Amino acid sequence: MIMKGINYVTDNKNRKVAVQIDLKIYGKLWEDFYDNMIAEQRKDEEKIPLKDLIKTLKEEGKLDESI
Repeated sequence: MIMKGINYVTDNKNRKVAVQIDLKIYGKLWEDFYDNMIAEQRKDEEKIPLKDLIKTLKEEGKLDESI
């Protein structure tokens, strides 16, 4: 099946090793795909409660005290 805006990069044995995506066509889909990749990579990271994060950001001056 050939999809407009999708091109495969192959190695010297004609195995697919990468893909090029036309962002004009699939930009929104790519954003969702990328967000999912980041979430998957971070799934085992330590979780920080939101209230602790807000407190730290305020202490560092990165968040307005009124929040």
